[in-house]
Amino acid sequence: MKNIAVIGAGTMGNGIAHVFAQSGFNVTLIDVQEEALERALGTIGRNLDRLIKKEKITTQDKTSTLNRISTSTAMKEGVASANLVVEAATERTDLKLSIFKALDGAAPADCILATNTSSISITEIAAVTERPELVIGMHFMNPVPVMKLIEVIRGYATSNATCIAVMELSKSLGKIPVEVNDYPGFVANRILMPMINEAIITLHEGVADVHAIDTVMKLGMAHPMGPLQLADFIGLDVCLSILRVLYDGLGNPKYAPCPLLVNMVTAGHLGIKSGQGFYVHTAGTKELVVAPNFR
Repeated sequence: MKNIAVIGAGTMGNGIAHVFAQSGFNVTLIDVQEEALERALGTIGRNLDRLIKKEKITTQDKTSTLNRISTSTAMKEGVASANLVVEAATERTDLKLSIFKALDGAAPADCILATNTSSISITEIAAVTERPELVIGMHFMNPVPVMKLIEVIRGYATSNATCIAVMELSKSLGKIPVEVNDYPGFVANRILMPMINEAIITLHEGVADVHAIDTVMKLGMAHPMGPLQLADFIGLDVCLSILRVLYDGLGNPKYAPCPLLVNMVTAGHLGIKSGQGFYVHTAGTKELVVAPNFR
């Protein structure tokens, strides 16, 4: 597998394209918006510059990496010679099903179709294709160039050969793949999202304030960031979407999203992406300032 296509040029998509290209693969980054592709290439360039400053790569390495990335706004042409397609579009079931229907008709017959979904059923996605044995989950962690883990999720019909190929491919990226089965939330989010939701419930019920909750988890549990700060980083809309997948898929009230989270998303307070969530996020500063609503 040398030719990789990545669908979606957002935060996850550009990170996935980055790691594949840096590992020597030819990458086609695909998005419907030319502007998104231009932003993605800019982000990849800046991330490579950081690696140069840390003396982890050379200027020539950066040039070689960028030269391995081409872009396209046309899916059919972009995936025509792909050995593997990784879909990294917005976490919406209807959108992903639509993309995989189109991919099934456009990609070569032996091409593996992977999704970076963090919670949506691989089996459901595979069912809209004529190649369910070649459909698999590759759940990269954010930020992709830094985080080592990839959850490799087997759908009901995913073949052993497909799973083995993706596990080995993940290792070639310098990642650590972990094979899991296809159930709501997989492993990472089935454990993480209830923790984040419980932190929001703790805030909602007045047990402690934002700073106190995050400090307890950072100092007491050795977490690199508190759950409320992490929720802002992930995106409160994404957290809500995953919790709804867990609640709908498992039918257990313990996964019901906190009303405070629902209200914040409805109000457009989504975390870093909107500039405000549990904290106020200002470009160019890492200072944690609690949002006015929670002071």
